[in-house]
Amino acid sequence: MESLLARLPSRSRIAVIRLRSMGDCVLTTPALALLKAYRSDLQVRIVVEPRFAGIFEDNPDVDEISPRVGGHVDLVLNLHGGTRSMWMTLNSGARFGVGFGHHRFSGIYSQRIPRAQEILGEERPVHTAEHLAAAMFWLGVPRAEIPRARLIASRRPDYSPYVVLHPFAATAEKTWPRERFLAAADQMQAAGLQPMIVAGPADDTAPFSKFQVLRNPTLGALKSLMSGAALFIGNDSGPAHVAAAFGIPVVVLFGPSDPVTWAPWRTESRVLTSHGGISQIALGEVMAAAEALRNGEVKNEA
Repeated sequence: MESLLARLPSRSRIAVIRLRSMGDCVLTTPALALLKAYRSDLQVRIVVEPRFAGIFEDNPDVDEISPRVGGHVDLVLNLHGGTRSMWMTLNSGARFGVGFGHHRFSGIYSQRIPRAQEILGEERPVHTAEHLAAAMFWLGVPRAEIPRARLIASRRPDYSPYVVLHPFAATAEKTWPRERFLAAADQMQAAGLQPMIVAGPADDTAPFSKFQVLRNPTLGALKSLMSGAALFIGNDSGPAHVAAAFGIPVVVLFGPSDPVTWAPWRTESRVLTSHGGISQIALGEVMAAAEALRNGEVKNEA
């Protein structure tokens, strides 16, 4: 049977809906790279909330960034699956409305994407990057190795060697104890790496005041910071995926999220977990992981 991509004329317009969040947006870029590598003629519009639009800025695989599907499109690919994205798909007027079959109300789609395991031919847990890339394979992109996420930094910071730490998360069960992050920062500084603390607008950064803190940086500034880092240490969150996209060695501490699904993609990394929860991960484990990465003893785990 002819694939959907084979049925699209040259220079057709595709809208890919990926509204949120930071990590999801980052992990969508390998799928976009596969699509453009196969059909460079397609005009790809990424539909994303303005606060995450910076993830896709200057990406050669994206022709347009917009908060709306808007205008004429030939195919809408809904990678989000929430109520808002469903309405966007339904009201797009596109010839093809495509989304995952497991989405709620997936009956609105003209074509439904099966499970990634079925597409990949492997019955195992899949990473988010594999899940999204599998959609492209189902559309008609030939099977290929799924690349690292692609983010573009406008410049690299002119700092001495530094480590980026992200000691915050959305919930307590995803947050390693603050005093251990402070101890890790102290040890990194003693080892010759300047600690750079990344924080959101509501995060309490007072305990980290002796270090350089970047509060609520723009995505452009965050990408630039990550592009020049020697190492990243942080909770399971969006900044960890930004670091991985630049091939930075990454130490990530996981709470309840599934590391198989959300581990750093295509970079040297150590994922640390504990059956007793994130607070049970010892400082020594984190420092040993960081040292192993700095010495090149850990290979890509994705």
